Order: sequence, then C-alpha cells, then structure tokens
Amino acid sequence: MSRLNGKTALVTGASRGIGRACALALAREGATVAVNYQSNEQRAKEVADEITALGVDVLLVRADIGVADEARAMVKKVIDAWGKLDVLVNNAGITRDKSLRKLDDESWLQVIQTNLNGCFFVTSAAIPGMVERNFGRIINISSMNGQIAAYGQANYSASKGGVIAFTKTAALELAKSNITVNTVAPGFTETDMFSGIPEKIQEQIKQRIPMGRFGSPEEIAKAVVFLAADGDYITGQQINVNGGAYM
Repeated sequence: MSRLNGKTALVTGASRGIGRACALALAREGATVAVNYQSNEQRAKEVADEITALGVDVLLVRADIGVADEARAMVKKVIDAWGKLDVLVNNAGITRDKSLRKLDDESWLQVIQTNLNGCFFVTSAAIPGMVERNFGRIINISSMNGQIAAYGQANYSASKGGVIAFTKTAALELAKSNITVNTVAPGFTETDMFSGIPEKIQEQIKQRIPMGRFGSPEEIAKAVVFLAADGDYITGQQINVNGGAYM
C-alpha cells in the first residue's frame, strides 16, 4: 500500500530539479500533487503528465511565491480543488551569486524575497487549514550553504539560514496541532542551478565531498517523502543530504 494514499501535497518550484523529483516521489506514494511553477509552463506540464501517468490527480498552479498575494492565492486554489492540504514542500528558490563587494541591493532583495519571504507566505497560508484538521507535514528545502560559509552567496546563505531558523520556530508553535515542520538541507546536487558552475570548480568541490560525488534530486526527494510519510514524531529538525560534505 502506498504510504501517502489520500493525502494532498503542494510542491513549490516543481517544474525542475529537486522540486520535480519531490513531486514525482510524493505521487509515487499515492499523494495527489499540486505542481507550482513561475514561468516554465511547458516543463511543469511535463511533470504533470508524468504524475498523471502514475494514476494520481495533479493540479498545475502558477504563482511567484515571492509575491504574497500570488503565494496565498495558490494555496487557496489547492484547498478549493481538493478540500485540504496535507503536505507542503517549500522548495522554490533562486540564486544571484556575487561577492559582497559586488552585491547590489536588487540581487540581495530578490533572493531574500523568494527564498525566505516566499517560504513564509506559502506556509502562513497553509497553516489555518492544517490547524483546523489537526494535521500537517511541512518540509522546507534549505541548503548546506545555509549552514556553512559559501563564497559569493551572502544573499543565498542568509536566506537558507533564515529558512532553518524559521523552521524551528514554526515547529515549536505548531507541534500542538500535530503539524510537523522540518527542513531538508541538500549539499551539492546535480540540478540546472548547479550545472552553471564551471567544470573545473565542480571537480574541486567534488574532492571535498567524502562520498566523492554530487547528490541527485531523487536522493533529496527520498528524505522529503520520509518526513511526509513516516516522520510523525520528527519536528524542528534538519536532515542533511550532502554526502558527508558537512557533518
């Protein structure tokens, strides 16, 4: 029996990379899945088609999660369609990498707005329904670079470190309503975002990873599914999926 039969899930930034892998993994466990995307409708439709082929319901929801009204309208659309939201995966994120001396206000604000504020906007919209039903599983995708220093990523690291701190407070406040809130912190993972790093730099990074390779989006998704399906007594925690790069 699939572990998430009867559950509904929303995955932000689900048209590619880790979000896509999470959406498909949740669907394989029987969850109906809302696939959020901001601009790449074609890739989002491809994910939706793959989910449909698994025999479960899917909903495409376009929204820029960094815009409060759009983020909250997205959650409402999911609840209006299915009557509830059981599992929320806050995955959507962006980078605007620059050293501090070159980092401009716009690049700072864009990353904080999407990665941190967007996590708040979506979560705050999901909470009332979860509290009413006395059930919820919220999984926030942070990053190893929210735990350690990352050259050229002051904005990204600050946003992901903020997600980790937000997760702990949300977990504390929502525990009495049987809502768990956890974060999965990927290390270097083979996604479109990571592919932009020059090959020479990638090889240098790989040498610092004890397991000697980069992670796959599917390996991150396994941790997300575990928290959604089996993490009933786990809350306020970080699951580090990084091949030992940060211990």
